[in-house]
Amino acid sequence: MTTNAYPLLQKVNAPSDLRTLSRSELKALSEELRAYVLDSVSKTGGHLSSNLGTVELTVALHYVFDTPHDRVVWDVGHQTYPHKILTGRRDRMSTLRQLGGISGFPLRSESEYDTFGTAHSSTSISAALGMAMAAKRKGEDRRAIAVIGDGAMTAGMAFEAMNNAGVLDGNLLVILNDNDMSISPPVGALNRYLAQLMSGQFYAAARNVGKNVLKQVPPLLELAKRLEQHAKGMVVPATMFENFGFNYIGPIDGHDLDSLIPTLENIRSLDGPQFLHVVTKKGHGYKLAEADPVTYHGPGKFDPKVGIVKSGAPAKPTFTQIFGQWLCDMAAQDERLVGITPAMREGSGMVEFEKRFPDRYYDVGIAEQHAVTFAAGMACEGVKPVVAIYSTFLQRAYDQMIHDVALQNLPMVFALDRAGLVGADGATHAGAYDIAFVRCIPNMSMACPADERECRQLLTTAYEQDHPVCVRYPRGAGVGVEPLPELSALPFGKGEVRRHSAAPRQTEPGTAPRIAILAFGTLLYPALEAGQSLDATVANMRWAKPLDEALVRELAQGHDVLVTVEEGCIPGGAGAAVSEALAAAGITLPVLHLGLPDRFIEHGDPAKLLALQGLDAAGIERAIRQRFLQTQA
Repeated sequence: MTTNAYPLLQKVNAPSDLRTLSRSELKALSEELRAYVLDSVSKTGGHLSSNLGTVELTVALHYVFDTPHDRVVWDVGHQTYPHKILTGRRDRMSTLRQLGGISGFPLRSESEYDTFGTAHSSTSISAALGMAMAAKRKGEDRRAIAVIGDGAMTAGMAFEAMNNAGVLDGNLLVILNDNDMSISPPVGALNRYLAQLMSGQFYAAARNVGKNVLKQVPPLLELAKRLEQHAKGMVVPATMFENFGFNYIGPIDGHDLDSLIPTLENIRSLDGPQFLHVVTKKGHGYKLAEADPVTYHGPGKFDPKVGIVKSGAPAKPTFTQIFGQWLCDMAAQDERLVGITPAMREGSGMVEFEKRFPDRYYDVGIAEQHAVTFAAGMACEGVKPVVAIYSTFLQRAYDQMIHDVALQNLPMVFALDRAGLVGADGATHAGAYDIAFVRCIPNMSMACPADERECRQLLTTAYEQDHPVCVRYPRGAGVGVEPLPELSALPFGKGEVRRHSAAPRQTEPGTAPRIAILAFGTLLYPALEAGQSLDATVANMRWAKPLDEALVRELAQGHDVLVTVEEGCIPGGAGAAVSEALAAAGITLPVLHLGLPDRFIEHGDPAKLLALQGLDAAGIERAIRQRFLQTQA
């Protein structure tokens, strides 16, 4: 990427450089920045539409505020590529979301400008409020800014923070980046003037003086409040935010620096909680992304001149697609079924279900806690909910899973997508903990399909139960085992032996032990490959809970050592369940647990990441040889 194409951008290595530019240069810089984002993402893959939509807002924030002294917290953070480029990471964009490269989300260890690590939604207002109040306690003159999208505002946590911020009176600015509505006529010259007027010192001072005077005459104060609300209600759409204690300003055009900069400059001088409503367009400046922001939300590599071209060759179906097809087939068979998602229709494979069964499809917004309890309420009334949710996002509804679902033993299915490592999105999105946190809950069950066929079958098995069941499956495709067309189930809580060892039991110390590998989920296939090299027995356990204890005892009695393999955390995971079962049965046997270590794993290619954790076939074989076969080498 030559710097000649970006003459202004190459001069900006920090926001302090940005602040030396003129207003006209800032507009030219914004165009260069947008082109640089498009060029970068087309080469690495990553989030695109959201980043194209926040270029001018990012420029204005770093121009007006003294970052990093002033704290900017980006909600979710998948819109921070312009921010990264302007804060000293321009030349590292070629490493974006790659092993050893920069993260696709804000990361405190990566830059002092990343003031708070984000990737899950709706945390920004809480974090920024905490920063504002910490500054107040320490007597520091700094601003805290939360940039949150209209989708993230649907989560309860955002409103919990708003409710608290209104009474704490810290120097907090919440910027609502509204990219769901088109820019309506009020967002023009008149509205720009009104927004600047309402953010100005004169307006704030006049309003406060008036309130102080009218306090002596309560009826007149109430009349003044009503008149102000009525006047502002004619030109702004969301005066409800003022009921939280915020001074509401906007909406303004988030792509107009002549509107953004003066308004932010005025707000910077105001004390107390401020709320700025900014309207932007996803994919702005790139026609293909503007027309189809969903497709261009998180593309892989592509040619910007051509756009995303779908391959003509049929690819193996992903687990997400397997789930989507199963959901439609089961819904056609059972009219009690409803599908529920917290704003992940495309990601969870529910597009076709919504088309075919619109009255049985519920997108509750980014509100995982509500999604689970909403499903529980439906289950109480004889409806059969299927909650499609990423493993990492189910963490946010853990209390609801325990208190509202498991405690009442309600029959429903949790379809846990993105179980295990997810690759480029990194530690924040890895589904590493679901086995551990689900299997300790009474009444809950957890299925771990090994391939596409088992995924469909175990979803059916889960649906047939009269208690809550989770089915976890990874992102992407499996080994390519074609699903059966019928809705057939597998035995509940039962595994199977897929390979029998021909080796004899260990007869004396120093001779080779007979090994059994107990695999949970898709790591069955590398375990089978390792088992072939080691002549080990390999079991497809299928269920982390209930564990097939009879099979565990059988394998323990016929082998000298056991090895558990799972794409989940080792502490508290499926392997731990095996050791607990052995201890309960009074069986003492060497057990090797292979899985994800007790640390967060960075972003990178999924296959490479699995290999680095020793969870490919070579790694499994190597770990077993080092632990049990070194004396025979």
